[in-house]
Amino acid sequence: MTRTAPSPILRDPLPDLEQKQTALSYLSEAWADARHEGVDGDCLAQASLFTALAELVSTYGEDAVAKFAEGLSTRIRNGEFSLKLARQ
Repeated sequence: MTRTAPSPILRDPLPDLEQKQTALSYLSEAWADARHEGVDGDCLAQASLFTALAELVSTYGEDAVAKFAEGLSTRIRNGEFSLKLARQ
């Protein structure tokens, strides 16, 4: 007897902000699991950045992502990624 995987439930796409919040929740959970398993935070950060940039490049191309990355230093200095100041 051959089993087939259940078909996914089709639903309308989530609004952009809700998708970002859901994605952040999934990533936070995966991050916590990896830390619990002993993976170093710096290794996680570097792997996450690589994965994120690779996904952006595959979606938008190298030039667009390079332009996006040029603005990151200013955003970092302005505190956008500091946990105590995060506006997410």
